[in-house]
Amino acid sequence: MSDTNIRVRFAPSPTGDLHIGGVRTALFNWLFASKGGKFILRIEDTDEARSTDASVQVILDAMKWLGLNWDEGPGNEPEKYAPYYQMKRKTAGIYQKYADELIAKGLAYPCYCTPEEVDQMRKDAQAQKLPPKYNGKCRNLTPEQRKQKEAEGRTAVIRFKMPSDGKIILNDLIRGSVEFDNATLDDFVIMKANGVPTYNFACVIDDYLMEMTHVLRGDDHISNTPRQIHLYNALGWQMPKFAHMAMILGPDGARLSKRHGHTSVLEYRNEGYLPEALLNYLALLGWSTEDSQQIFTIAQLKEKFSIDRCGTSPSTFDPAKLLWLNGEKIREKSVTEVFNLFIDWLKYTNNEKIIEGWNIELLKKAITLEHEKIKLLKDIPSLVDFFFVKDVEFQEEAVKKVFEKSKETAGVVLKESAQKLPIQADFSADALEKFARDLAAEKGIGTGKVFHPIRVAISGRTQGPSLFHMMEVMGKEEVVKRISLAIGKFF
Repeated sequence: MSDTNIRVRFAPSPTGDLHIGGVRTALFNWLFASKGGKFILRIEDTDEARSTDASVQVILDAMKWLGLNWDEGPGNEPEKYAPYYQMKRKTAGIYQKYADELIAKGLAYPCYCTPEEVDQMRKDAQAQKLPPKYNGKCRNLTPEQRKQKEAEGRTAVIRFKMPSDGKIILNDLIRGSVEFDNATLDDFVIMKANGVPTYNFACVIDDYLMEMTHVLRGDDHISNTPRQIHLYNALGWQMPKFAHMAMILGPDGARLSKRHGHTSVLEYRNEGYLPEALLNYLALLGWSTEDSQQIFTIAQLKEKFSIDRCGTSPSTFDPAKLLWLNGEKIREKSVTEVFNLFIDWLKYTNNEKIIEGWNIELLKKAITLEHEKIKLLKDIPSLVDFFFVKDVEFQEEAVKKVFEKSKETAGVVLKESAQKLPIQADFSADALEKFARDLAAEKGIGTGKVFHPIRVAISGRTQGPSLFHMMEVMGKEEVVKRISLAIGKFF
């Protein structure tokens, strides 16, 4: 099959946030279609009780932020395949048409059993150490018996008739041949009593009518696949090729969930992760290159991705590795790019007040100094905010360690600096370093005894950017003012 004929889809249910596992599925489909195929976004909103418009918007916002642009779907719905929302397709009568066809062929039937009765059937089967499934009670009702059930006020679901023996074989592109025993499967519901299709039925109808060539999804869907294969066969349709990706686990070996940290994609955006870092990391969960490459551009992911390099073993989500990778991606960017990303982050997290009153050119210079240390966009304010304060906020530990421990020496260094720095003609980093080293030599003390008091005096901290570059950026007037204030406060 030509790459240009490939049609794949990501079909989330809008019942909450878009989570990490869903993004990995969307990413693999998007990459698979990237060499000229079509990537389709379909909204599977048949869970009426839990599906919301707000959740749909969250999905769309997350996909756009990640750059996982769809060729067809909400906002771009070619008439041939539209609509791309399942409830709209239900209203159009699409699913009912095929349910009626299966009933006419004798391959589906109305079932009048209540949920309580079905639950009891499953309990009874378990008690007999049999597969817990519906026992087919309504499978062979006569027309008269059906009328009687309806006269009693019972509503009917539509069940698909499953064969009671034999096997169904799934030829999975990742897992190879997988067999299912038909005897373990029951006559499953394809249409609810209110006319809404179930997941297994709707996705088969939609995947066929939308001409999907491949279905790439998580391995939690493997148990659904034999039912779907039977539906394809019953309707006489050619199946897409299936590929089931290994699940993502938390560091403790359990399935990834909120207790492992953020699972919603937009939470990562709010933390200050870059979309390309998140996509790069998720690509490594279940897929690899022969040379075990770790850092990719999006273009490289598109070029190198292939299903045959997807593994069958579960992947472990490692927040520390994602954080490291995000830092690497930030360092790849220019300072201007990081600054612009930071401003965007402030806007969409409604944190623009953080930099209110800050000098923008000074902010850019401060980001330049701390570029190597930034791991998240949200780190930037705490790394550079001391540049913009009127009164230095001294960390208690810094005062104890540097000022109080060697008070006499620190006092001398700061007083000498306050006298000499105003007449320092060259306030470049190199000249300031020479000044500090000369002062240390003059006083017969180690350079650290000069460097540390000056750092704490002008920043309030023991950690930060290169001291002399920091002084250069801050400027002579501000540096002298801060040293003088520290002298007045502590010495």
